Amino acid sequence: MKIIKDISYSIIKDDMHKIDLHMPDGKCRALLVYFHGGGFVEGSRDLDLLPHFAEDMTEAGIAVASVEYRMYPEAKYPDFVEDAAEAVAYAKRELLPLVKCEKLIASGTSAGAYLTMMLCFDEMWLGKYGVSNKDITAYVHDAGQPTAHFNVLKERGIDPSSVVIDEAAPIYHVKAESYPPMHLIVSDNDIPGRVEQTEMLMKKLEMSGYDMTKLCYVITHGTHVWYVTSTDENGKNELAKLIIPFINKNK
Repeated sequence: MKIIKDISYSIIKDDMHKIDLHMPDGKCRALLVYFHGGGFVEGSRDLDLLPHFAEDMTEAGIAVASVEYRMYPEAKYPDFVEDAAEAVAYAKRELLPLVKCEKLIASGTSAGAYLTMMLCFDEMWLGKYGVSNKDITAYVHDAGQPTAHFNVLKERGIDPSSVVIDEAAPIYHVKAESYPPMHLIVSDNDIPGRVEQTEMLMKKLEMSGYDMTKLCYVITHGTHVWYVTSTDENGKNELAKLIIPFINKNK
């Protein structure tokens, strides 16, 4: 595995707009742009916090561009959505030629999946940078909140446990169009309401005419994103095990 750290993806030159790129030693089959979780208040692009994730992904021929983005209290909505869109655009423009592949996957965990959902369902964000869903091979939405994020509600002075569907809610933007393949992951003992909201998103997609054969839905047994920092008896990262087959399936 080859690593290039601290790549600036924005005209804003600070540490909150950096990418760490992990590349396979051999041929690269796909580039995964990964947004970490942490509720927009914590978390890091440092993949050492996800034991063996980068190693397992690159062994499978998948490069990982791990993205830093602005968070609270310095950031406000929609700063982090803007950052996510800019990072994906940079990855398409600069990183795909570097790793020499054409397959671009947008992936995020928890708060990071809220970001990938916003990019997927409201193309305004990617459109600002000349990118569209036609440029994305597939999305991995890992335990994201399809309604307005609880910390966005907190910023507004609204009870974070409220369920709000407005312009800050990914599900609000779902419409009748052809989205790329998606992988939805959630846990049976996830954040209260996360399973139900994920399945509400699926129903909305179905009602909007999305080809549900392009959707992979996995419910794991455990708590919120337990698999991100967990390894199996052979030392393989559980998140990597969940998403590698999906990436391999989507050309």
